[in-house]
Amino acid sequence: MHDADESELLGVAHEAARAAASALRARFGGRQTGVKAKSTPTDLVSDADVAAESSIRAVLADRRPGDALLGEEGGASGSGELRWVVDPLDGTINFLFGIPVFAVSIACEDSAGQLVGVVLDPIRDECFSATRSGPSLLNGEPLSRRDDDRELARFLVATGFAYDAALRARQAAVLQRLLPRVRDIRRLGAAALDLAWVACGRFDAYYERGLKRWDLAAGELIVSRAGLAVRELAETEQDPAGVVVAPPSVIEELYGLVADGPSQ
Repeated sequence: MHDADESELLGVAHEAARAAASALRARFGGRQTGVKAKSTPTDLVSDADVAAESSIRAVLADRRPGDALLGEEGGASGSGELRWVVDPLDGTINFLFGIPVFAVSIACEDSAGQLVGVVLDPIRDECFSATRSGPSLLNGEPLSRRDDDRELARFLVATGFAYDAALRARQAAVLQRLLPRVRDIRRLGAAALDLAWVACGRFDAYYERGLKRWDLAAGELIVSRAGLAVRELAETEQDPAGVVVAPPSVIEELYGLVADGPSQ
């Protein structure tokens, strides 16, 4: 490892996530300020997002000043061999509407991929984490999933939708094809929590297109270390890339249902 081992990096990630969570809890449920549109009029950012990322950046500047950083709100900075990938508030729309389903997502990666990942739910005080060489954990205890030896028809599948209206229409067509083939569909509105909840068995599988690196970095490591299969949804002429997460026994079947366009 470079100049820190996984346990040290995980400790930094925990500290940074806790700092962001404190900033979010202090603002949740009150009057939100600084709300602005980003990619579309429905894709919003608020002062809470900025404050949470500032809290993370302050911890990393103190603990890991030589590392690079990619944050959803502040962009990229630094040029170290290790890079922190940060979503200070995954589920901004939920947060702004007073829905208590959002998370802080922090990962650290090197040239080979993710080293550590933390997804922290500030409301439930649930901290999901993993390292490249260790198990996935919930509040420090190993995750326990239910039996994955089931047919897809019994699976509860999570997904999410884009902000772009044309893409949402195509996603609806894919959903229409999938819905009769599974137990049911859930949409939380926070990709990092979707991934964490698949890892611990609250959901059985997950797919979504249009995710950014900060949406995926921590949760992807957590589901992988929990024994789930992760497959990329390739970019198409119309649709952005995405991801499918499921137990190895059904990953191909689920991928086949969601990978192709709505005309299938």
